[in-house]
Amino acid sequence: MTELDLAYEAKRSLKRIRPQIDCRIEEVRGPYGDVDVWTEVIEARMSEHWQRFFGLLHRLYGHHYDFFYYLQNITLTAVDCWLERPDDLNELDRRRELDPGWHHSERMVGGSLYVDLFAGDLVRLRERIPYFQELGLTFLHLMPLFASRPGNSDGGYAISDYRAVDPDLGTIDDLRALAAACRKAGISLVLDFVFNHTSDDHAWAIRAQEGDREHMDYYHLYKDRTIPDQYERTLREIFPTVHRGNFTWHPGMQRWVWTSFNTFQWDLKYANPEVFRAMCAEMLFLANTGVEILRLDAVAFIWKEMGTSCENLPEAHLLIQAFNALCRIAAPGLVFKSEAIVHPDEVRRYIGRGECQLSYNPSLMALLWESIATRETQLLRQSLSHRQSLPSGTAWVNYLRCHDDIGWAFDNGDAETVGIKPDDHREFLNRFYTGRFEGSFSTGIPFQHNEDTGDMRISGTAASLAGLEQALEKNDSVLADMALRRLYLLYGVLCSIGGNALIFLGEEWAVLNDYTYLKHPDKADDSRWVHRPKTDWKLYEKEVRRPGTLRHRHYEGLRELFRARKHQRALKGASMRLLPCDNIHVLGYLREQGGHRMAVLANFSDREQEVNLSAWRKEGLAHYLKDVFTGRTVSTHDAVSLPPYELLWLEED
Repeated sequence: MTELDLAYEAKRSLKRIRPQIDCRIEEVRGPYGDVDVWTEVIEARMSEHWQRFFGLLHRLYGHHYDFFYYLQNITLTAVDCWLERPDDLNELDRRRELDPGWHHSERMVGGSLYVDLFAGDLVRLRERIPYFQELGLTFLHLMPLFASRPGNSDGGYAISDYRAVDPDLGTIDDLRALAAACRKAGISLVLDFVFNHTSDDHAWAIRAQEGDREHMDYYHLYKDRTIPDQYERTLREIFPTVHRGNFTWHPGMQRWVWTSFNTFQWDLKYANPEVFRAMCAEMLFLANTGVEILRLDAVAFIWKEMGTSCENLPEAHLLIQAFNALCRIAAPGLVFKSEAIVHPDEVRRYIGRGECQLSYNPSLMALLWESIATRETQLLRQSLSHRQSLPSGTAWVNYLRCHDDIGWAFDNGDAETVGIKPDDHREFLNRFYTGRFEGSFSTGIPFQHNEDTGDMRISGTAASLAGLEQALEKNDSVLADMALRRLYLLYGVLCSIGGNALIFLGEEWAVLNDYTYLKHPDKADDSRWVHRPKTDWKLYEKEVRRPGTLRHRHYEGLRELFRARKHQRALKGASMRLLPCDNIHVLGYLREQGGHRMAVLANFSDREQEVNLSAWRKEGLAHYLKDVFTGRTVSTHDAVSLPPYELLWLEED
């Protein structure tokens, strides 16, 4: 079908659906006498977004003989959700449409947390909003909090019901109240959209187990191993120590079920357009609770095709774009954040105004830790030189630690360019961060060590990885000081390199590894729980708020970084340019926006380093620059001496 034919079909299809849309508006808004206003809104949005949405859906499902039936049902599902959207969220939509870049600015500083571990439940979490304001947060990501299977639920990622909160955490009304209170405090709420799979006890999976044909087609089910074995030839194992292969035998159904992650997480079958419709309804329900950003979980895995790795397929991008286009119609205040822990080139392909407006930056995270381990910046510079820039209207979400493990997500070509053997280097990093390399300061824990391939990732809190745990065990104040300097440097870079800043809450207190997870049968085989400790609010009172303690120093240092970030107009845009640097231990870069400029110098070494800044004058920088934090003046005429792990944010004096 040509573009002209597609445009004609889109227009014709909307004309056929439009009477039903008008009928829905009349039924819902008629009693309030504002039908014309709502009709005008939907006309404007359809005029702007319908053709793109139709084209995406046609590429995915146009080969179905009953394509129009699915198109109509999906559209009306979205319209119904839009009409159910609370008035305050409709007003938020209008503001967001006027300010499309709201989700990326120098003011965006976020925190992520598990509700139960941080506060106990949603009601008590709402009471902690003043703390979030004290820290300087403007968005808050709640890890999975929906009803999930009992026992092991992969940290809440095996969802039983997208419309019910875990009863131990509260209710949907509690979630709505929290979202409203956060919004009033200037904090945007972020939730996970776990759309690759459901739990095996989700209502759809239960109906499939009961033999309901419609819901059996929601999942990938096979009577024997013939087709699964064909798929397995090109698939990798995600969690090899707990789940070998990608399929699980279900004795009740006498079927093999596609389970990429865990045996109890059933992958959804998006080749079935009814699955897309059903998940659109769940997504827009979440939007109507007041969430402003959805983290799209496991985006790389959502489409399957024989003979491929079933990761990062073109249809996966089309699906996300279709979800995005539907949001522009029904909830335009909502934006997507991509969770794609894949090759750096693949990560970038999910980022775009029409796909995911935000994305985690796993390469930056990994390479910051790599630079701290090697005390050198060649690989970090090489990656930043061509991987940091993003399309207009999008932004990275920069983080140092999160709920997940650390995988060494750097490009092999980048490593080889700077003379590093990729496989050997990953092995070194794994040894370094698990304390098995002589001179290592780190106490990380192996995660998913595959003895067949040698692949391994790392668990641990930032403070333990940076050396604080080892320092305290040795009662060595010098080592403790170095650990805090490392952390401040790392957070100072991620706050200034370009993108939104995100902290896994608890890390601002320099919490150490929590080994009590080993006593819990449901957690003992998942080392990621070592960096998911229960928040000890007594620690906050005794140490974090007490001047003179290590944790007070760390906490106040991060608050200072977050405050300074919000007042640096040079950080408002997305542009970042590497600055010439004659020292391999030091990273230098320039941020500029609207005539405002700020240069950053970061010494990744535990020894004093000297840098000649004369080449900076050729970049147009002034002769004298002043550090934002200390007021120290440096000259681009002379060599600058940087103490161990020194960080400078330099403005023109």
